[in-house]
Amino acid sequence: MLAIGEGLLWVDVPECDPDAARVLSEVFSFPPGSVHDCVERNRVPKVHAYPDHLFVVLHAPERGAGGHVHYVELDQFVGTRYLVTVHGPVNPAVDARVALRDTQAVLDRLESGKLRPSTPFELSHAIVSTLTHRLEDFVEMLTGDVWKLEQRVTGGNLDDPEQLLDELFRARHGLLAARTMGASSREIYHRITTLADTVPVAAGPMVADLVDQFDRVRTLADNQREYLQGVIEFYRTRTETKMTIAAERFAVIAAVTLPITALSSVLGMNVIVNEHTQVWPLVATLAVMVAMSAALLRWARRRGWW
Repeated sequence: MLAIGEGLLWVDVPECDPDAARVLSEVFSFPPGSVHDCVERNRVPKVHAYPDHLFVVLHAPERGAGGHVHYVELDQFVGTRYLVTVHGPVNPAVDARVALRDTQAVLDRLESGKLRPSTPFELSHAIVSTLTHRLEDFVEMLTGDVWKLEQRVTGGNLDDPEQLLDELFRARHGLLAARTMGASSREIYHRITTLADTVPVAAGPMVADLVDQFDRVRTLADNQREYLQGVIEFYRTRTETKMTIAAERFAVIAAVTLPITALSSVLGMNVIVNEHTQVWPLVATLAVMVAMSAALLRWARRRGWW
């Protein structure tokens, strides 16, 4: 198809093994650096512009155990008459089918006739739009967790503070990961808008639309993260207030008992003995202790300590 110069070719590579890497290098003549990026994991999105194609690296989220967020990589070679999508290496803890969800969804639309792209950029736009929808769904899922945590905090359900605080920060980590993916991908497509020599004029609106989609995901994640931070601050303030009140009460107890302890330690051995207890000095000492305690409690009350 490429040789005769007709049609649109889409090649989807589930895993960039040595055979796939050889096809990318020998059949499509892609640069060694781009092929290497398909074989190895990329930690950040990127874009490289070449005279006849663009190479783009993006990430989508997948929730793992304990609140961990896996970065599922999707690489694209967008040419004038072809699109090659390569699914980057994934963590062994992630099902291999997860990496194929976005391209499989677009393939289903193609087979059903709901999608009929005429250019590689149209097809790429459909795939990346599916990826941004997955990002939005991920933020939606985390928002549900945030609402449940907010209800527990405002409802006073603090039976296990350590676990609650752990869940709060895990949710914040997930929102931060989604925000990072959206913001980084937005910068990639904003960069593509400036590549007039490689990007056709007709593809400009589609690239701008992807910039807007990723920007929206970033904003949604930011808003929910700020809301969650407010919940965390509410929880911390409530906890710190309880600790402060407890410390003040302990201080009152210490202020009341300290003079009594000092008085009893000085006079106790002199008025209470095994053979003969001095009754009247003992009564006087106890009366003085009661008077001191009452005076200290009254003073603390006036100060507003309890």
